[in-house]
Amino acid sequence: MLIALAQLAGGFVLLVWAADRLVAGAAATARNLGVSPLIIGLTIVGFGTSAPELVVSAVASMRDNPGLALGNAIGSNIANMGLVLGLTAVIYPLRLESTALKREYPLLILIMLTCFVMALDLRYDTIEGWILLAGLTGLMFFLVWLGLQRFASDPLADEFAAEIPTDTPTRKAVFWLIVGLLVLPLSSSFLVDGAITIATTMGISDTVVGLTLVAFGTSLPELATAVTSAFRREHDIAIGNIIGSNMFNMLGVLGIAAVIRPIDVAPMVLARDFPIMFLLTGLLYLIASDFRGPARMGRASGLAFLSIYVGYELMVWFSASAGAGASGG
Repeated sequence: MLIALAQLAGGFVLLVWAADRLVAGAAATARNLGVSPLIIGLTIVGFGTSAPELVVSAVASMRDNPGLALGNAIGSNIANMGLVLGLTAVIYPLRLESTALKREYPLLILIMLTCFVMALDLRYDTIEGWILLAGLTGLMFFLVWLGLQRFASDPLADEFAAEIPTDTPTRKAVFWLIVGLLVLPLSSSFLVDGAITIATTMGISDTVVGLTLVAFGTSLPELATAVTSAFRREHDIAIGNIIGSNMFNMLGVLGIAAVIRPIDVAPMVLARDFPIMFLLTGLLYLIASDFRGPARMGRASGLAFLSIYVGYELMVWFSASAGAGASGG
């Protein structure tokens, strides 16, 4: 068990570091090639912060643990909104001003609804996996189009322009990009090994481990980005990375995992996990809407999101412990 915990912790550390190097290298390379900061932020940065979930889920599916991939996708979305946004807003209240981001909210809800409908037969098959990956391709084209739009003084574009490095030589940027690409699968392999061992030792499903421990770990890049952006008063980056990451998780993480190996969906995932994800997403959408004045996520909202997240985690572990105890009895 100690070895498994060490594998899990070491995998998380390497995973976060590799994702950071991947994003930094890819963003600097694209900037040096003349790509606009808004396009880089909406695509490369958003995709890069989801790289841990993508690689972990692919490795899990190849090792015949697709349940871990499913739990990682849904659990990461819940952690991104409940833990990451909640904690960030408690530390530093967020304003939501970007026109580009407001166009992404309905799309995120549509993607989640599509994934929910696909899961109603309690299975994501290979064809559905390819459909999700096709949706991911369409999403990338949409985000590029969105980045090409000339929104009048969009704060998100200004924030990305200030954040993406301009003084990184292309050779150095490509080097870090390659390092990130090489270290990600290695660290994911350590993490998956540890997670599977923990699940087996505790007598719980790999889906539960994916929903909780693995989802928490793969959401660390989003947490670091959101808190840092909030302290720098880059509010829309903090929100934008979460919205983008959640869309990539639904389409990319589930898509890749289902293409590699069909995923069986436990009824509890539909009854408990999807509703919590919809609840947090709906609350964020209401907060982001400016029909009642300037959109703002204050400390009270942050505490509410954190409370939902903590309550959800306790509910998952209680259900898992009860199930393991019944099986043992």
